[in-house]
Amino acid sequence: MKTSILSPGRDENAVQTAAALLKQGEVVGMPTETVYGLAANALDGRAVAKIFRAKGRPQDNPLIVHIADFDQIFDLCPAVPPQAAALAAAFWPGPLTMIVPKGDRIPQEVSCGLDTVGIRLPAHPLARALIRAAGVPLAAPSANTSGRPSTTTAEHVLRDMDGKIAAILDGGACGVGVESTVVSLAGDTPRLLRPGGVTLEQLRAVLGTVEVDRALYETIGADVQVSAPGMKYRHYAPKAPVTVVRGDPQRTAAYIRAHIGSATGVLCFDEYRDWFPTCTVACLGAQDDLAAQARVVFDRLRAFDETSVAQIWAQCPPDEGLGLAVANRIKKAAGFRIIEV
Repeated sequence: MKTSILSPGRDENAVQTAAALLKQGEVVGMPTETVYGLAANALDGRAVAKIFRAKGRPQDNPLIVHIADFDQIFDLCPAVPPQAAALAAAFWPGPLTMIVPKGDRIPQEVSCGLDTVGIRLPAHPLARALIRAAGVPLAAPSANTSGRPSTTTAEHVLRDMDGKIAAILDGGACGVGVESTVVSLAGDTPRLLRPGGVTLEQLRAVLGTVEVDRALYETIGADVQVSAPGMKYRHYAPKAPVTVVRGDPQRTAAYIRAHIGSATGVLCFDEYRDWFPTCTVACLGAQDDLAAQARVVFDRLRAFDETSVAQIWAQCPPDEGLGLAVANRIKKAAGFRIIEV
């Protein structure tokens, strides 16, 4: 299979071409404001199965369904929780996924046997245009090989998926840069399952009490069934092992400088780029610019795979605001190998 790049800037029929492929049961790389997704008809189990094969994705890792208009959620879910309307009014279109009870139209390939499903209304105009042109909701996990850093450009997708999917719709670089926030509305109390572009503080401003799942802070056992992507398995990891050093940025930079060896990579804040002259350095952004860190974190992790580094040391922001999402991705890339200083 030859993977084609469809660029709306050069081809006015790019969205229609991508939609035609989706109608034929193919998989297409789709831009969103968070990361690129591998999109397939969410109502076609055979098409969805192609996503799992292309990614090498574990069969118990459920997918998120993308819609173009809020009312579509009622076609997919028999009982939409009352909090959903409040969240949609505050954050949709946008980087928020809601876990809600699943209706019969959602095949088991999407939900991986669960009675719930994640629903999202993306903000990227090309994503919504593609959903409307295809005429169906689209299941779309991140468009990377399973376990690797997520993709935030069409070029990233091509590196991982060339020859595995039919096409990639090029929508430029993603504006948010980390996957959507996932909040479960299926229990008695809303629960944050994955941090993202909508912060925990923002969720609590709308919902009041929001619990935080332990998957944000520790590795989940292989025998645990999870209800959202990104909660289990090795995620976001470059080829070289990563160790995270957390604490005051100057102290963490000093600790890393004291422990670096040969063939070492360092992921650091911009302020400390000159502290590691013998290392391969990738800058995460200024230590207080969380939005910049979110936009580049996956690109910087991916960049190490183009080098010969044998180990990577990483700074990361504190677990506050958007920093919770950035830190979560870096800690998961490290397999929760964390040193506190």
